[in-house]
Amino acid sequence: MRKTIIAVDFDGTICENKFPKCGKIKKGAAEAIRKLQEKGAIIILWTVRSGDYLTDAIEYCHDNGIYPDFVNENYPDLEFETSSKIYADYYIDDRSVPVQWEIIGGLE
Repeated sequence: MRKTIIAVDFDGTICENKFPKCGKIKKGAAEAIRKLQEKGAIIILWTVRSGDYLTDAIEYCHDNGIYPDFVNENYPDLEFETSSKIYADYYIDDRSVPVQWEIIGGLE
């Protein structure tokens, strides 16, 4: 059985949306992501950032103790073909519903 794949948006989800800068980290984001990884989830940093802006986001994540397994790419060991769209079991994105990191990470 494969691990759960979770795609996590950056701007507005991991940090406040201050593009092109990186905003203040969202309360509980780093802890929740680490907890999900400890439970065996594969974390994909899923963002429209590219070039230097993407590098900034990756460095920001690392500076805040977030180490995604993949960045803007699909998990390579899927048992089926994928398109350029990131495949995940769950998508965490501020554009869908307000993100409550404390609940996601079981910190509440």
